[in-house]
Amino acid sequence: MKRLFTTAIPIAAIGACLIYFASNQNLQSKETMEDKKPAAAPTTPEGHQTATLAAGCYWCVEAVYQRLDGIHSVTSGFMGGHVPNPAYEDVCAGITGHAESVQVIFDPEVISYEKILDWFWRLHDPTTLNRQGGDVGTHYRSAIFFHNEEQKKVATASRNAAQQSFPRPIVTEITTAKTFYPAKVSHQDYYRIVGEKNPYCRAVITPKLKKLKLDKVKEKTTD
Repeated sequence: MKRLFTTAIPIAAIGACLIYFASNQNLQSKETMEDKKPAAAPTTPEGHQTATLAAGCYWCVEAVYQRLDGIHSVTSGFMGGHVPNPAYEDVCAGITGHAESVQVIFDPEVISYEKILDWFWRLHDPTTLNRQGGDVGTHYRSAIFFHNEEQKKVATASRNAAQQSFPRPIVTEITTAKTFYPAKVSHQDYYRIVGEKNPYCRAVITPKLKKLKLDKVKEKTTD
């Protein structure tokens, strides 16, 4: 029985990755070599700051933050693992330790780090350990990766305040930011480019944006 149990874990952990491969064969076949390369690392303009967050599938998180005022860029990628330059397939298999994450570059004069975290608690369920809906696995864990002690302090206070809105304990980890590895080019701006062509986007991201009243808001990032 133990052997059957351990075999089932990676199958359940596929989540959105399995849907991606099953429903995007035509889209994948059109990928160029450039599409398959990792995207360029995000740059931070003078006066801007960086927030790195994990809240399930990075396509979902990216789509939300791209619609907020004060966001310069949102890059989908991976953080928190032990394997350098992880491949998407290996992250989905749960063998690298990474979480699907977004690197958000923002203007603190327009949107504060506190406000970014307010949206973070609203856009996902931080009480489900290593899963968001049907997306299951440690790579879908909820996490805030802080870049300095001030962010750590703000994140901890924000988590404590957010707990009042949830009947179950928040399981979001707050941990030091490590190397951020951008996902491949074809996974950036995914909802904007692919959108309703992908059943996953149609079933998960579109309802999320409607719930947050962001479905009528266009992307506001400058990159």
